[in-house]
Amino acid sequence: MILNDRKFLVLAAMSVMFLALAAAFAFNLWGRTPPASPIPLADPKFVDTSPSRVAIAEFIRKGGDPSDYDCDICHEKNKPIKIKFDAENNIILPKEHADIALSHGSHKRNNNCYNCHDEMNLSLLQTRDGKQLKLVDSTPLCGSCHGPTYRDWEAGVHGRTSGFWNRDMGEYSRLGCPSCHNPHSPKFPGREPAPGPHALHPVAKAPAHNEAERNHE
Repeated sequence: MILNDRKFLVLAAMSVMFLALAAAFAFNLWGRTPPASPIPLADPKFVDTSPSRVAIAEFIRKGGDPSDYDCDICHEKNKPIKIKFDAENNIILPKEHADIALSHGSHKRNNNCYNCHDEMNLSLLQTRDGKQLKLVDSTPLCGSCHGPTYRDWEAGVHGRTSGFWNRDMGEYSRLGCPSCHNPHSPKFPGREPAPGPHALHPVAKAPAHNEAERNHE
């Protein structure tokens, strides 16, 4: 009889406790976890795969009209142009080329048209060892001076490569140097860094040290 009374009391106590817990949850006495804030989408400028500039080589490769870039329209073919310099050894550009800003290197030694252009055929480029290249194949010309960077470009760690990592799954494309660097002024302008990844769950902050601990440190 005593055991039955004890069981009844235990069950009654548990029932009261569960009813109290149910009421606490129903009235939200301890509060609820606030809903996670939506993760904002990345700014399109950080995921845009288009080149930073439209190079003449890409313009011609995609079927653009190259007549505006035909040097022979104004210059006599197979006759070198005499380059004029000022007192500080800067090239004096004619008004037809006033839009060109020559700033290839800080020492000004590369600010010479014939360092890259073939003086006998202005529609071609010329490497340091005398090899002629078409405008659409200008990247090896850059590599003839910038060897380590060209090596990194060939390995795919410099520049922009788009497409499939697995070549068996699809094609890939690799931008040449002029698609990012202006050949006459190749220093690449600084850019705002992309934001860091968003955490999927709130990151708990470490408890702050008390004054005694900070003084001890």
